Amino acid sequence: MTPFDPAMSHLAIARDILLTPFGLDEAKLSKVLASMFTHKVDYADLYFQFTRNEGWSLEEGIVKTGSFSIDQGVGVRAVSGDKTAFSYSDEISEQALFDAAKATRTIARQGSGKIQVASGLQGLDGRSLYLRDDPLHSMDANQKVLLLEKLEKIARAKDPRIVQVMANMAGEYDVVLVARSDGVIAADIRPLVRVSLTVIAEQNGRREMGNSGGGGRYDYSYFTDALLEQYADEAVKSALVNLEARPAPAGVMTVVLGPGWPGVLLHEAIGHGLEGDFNRKGSSTFSGRIGQRVAAKGVTVVDDGTMANRRGSLNMDDEGNPTQCTTLIEDGILKGYMQDTMNARLMKMPVTGNARRESFAHLPMPRMTNTYMLAGDKDPEEILASVKNGLYAVNFGGGQVDITNGKFVFSASEAYMIENGKIAYPVKGATLIGNGPEVLNHVSMIGNDLRLDAGIGVCGKEGQSLPVGVGQPSLRIEGLTVGGTA
Repeated sequence: MTPFDPAMSHLAIARDILLTPFGLDEAKLSKVLASMFTHKVDYADLYFQFTRNEGWSLEEGIVKTGSFSIDQGVGVRAVSGDKTAFSYSDEISEQALFDAAKATRTIARQGSGKIQVASGLQGLDGRSLYLRDDPLHSMDANQKVLLLEKLEKIARAKDPRIVQVMANMAGEYDVVLVARSDGVIAADIRPLVRVSLTVIAEQNGRREMGNSGGGGRYDYSYFTDALLEQYADEAVKSALVNLEARPAPAGVMTVVLGPGWPGVLLHEAIGHGLEGDFNRKGSSTFSGRIGQRVAAKGVTVVDDGTMANRRGSLNMDDEGNPTQCTTLIEDGILKGYMQDTMNARLMKMPVTGNARRESFAHLPMPRMTNTYMLAGDKDPEEILASVKNGLYAVNFGGGQVDITNGKFVFSASEAYMIENGKIAYPVKGATLIGNGPEVLNHVSMIGNDLRLDAGIGVCGKEGQSLPVGVGQPSLRIEGLTVGGTA
């Protein structure tokens, strides 16, 4: 796709891709929206989307798989009270829109009918947190293959014990346009790239794995030689550390979490419980607790969708509302939830710009963007030195959480035992078991080393997967249960 004139707005670009080629304009969209108000409807919207994505995978020095796809369509939604009617089509046309709108009229007649569709749509152009060009065109196919081959060579050269290297890269160009019954029309142009690296090290018949990678809302030029070196260093180090790892002990102990990616524990064990839908339904352990202490003093957690170029950032959410930095917990006190339009209206709370959806074929719901804990005042070395015996968890693999009670289980992919304030030796098989809200109350030291993840996070909720960001400073947590292998 030819790059658009830099002076063009997001909305102008989206119109040229999603409306004009199909004979659509704002007047026709207004008619479609108005047709849904023959029933008592509180709110309606149209969500247009064009997505182009690709993936490349290298193994054993050969690019073994590649993929490329283009998808487009429109989702039509009507909301009445707490009920939603939804239809979608991968055909964009005036007739398809009216057919989809007609399907939404099956919604129960429980809406107030007080909100009327505007006679015309008013365009909104917000901030520009990231570039608008198609990242897939920032390199040709040969350059993409060379990048993966270079990454593999760098990783293999780090240590002779590296016996296998797998490298992947992916890119996406996403154009969305939202037209709403309150008269707003808004658009966003969303690039996304990622490189990931997995290495396997072997020594004396034992094999261990290490992973690294990153990305964000950039084009492929983001992946400089220096960054590829960093990814290789991290993956190889992790694999080699695990070659020397001993079985992890089990029991209740002090745990120090490293900065950055360990924030995924915060995301899962606490973040989901602060999403508006769970709290409106009363199914979250945080329901009805605004203004109450839910964490130790010093613990402040925010969700910030406004950070430039971050994987979880958006200029607007998938309802056309600007994203924002929302304080969820401040100095241990619960301040609010992440909200989309429907849940905010029903809970009589402000919209926070957290409505997200996987595609035009999915309904939006309250979701996280970049969720992290703010830094404290402790030096990370001081935190480690304060622990006589405990576990230092640097990196995490998979985990599970129960939203209703906050109970979680997380496996550490890189961890060390702490003895007399110093890192003693690496361990393997450590599993952290606990309750999110309880863990927040057991935070005793907060580091001054806040770090965000490298741009690798994917969040799942009700079958929908989305890019997100996580982060935190180093944390000392008292009395956390560790399941081990010793």
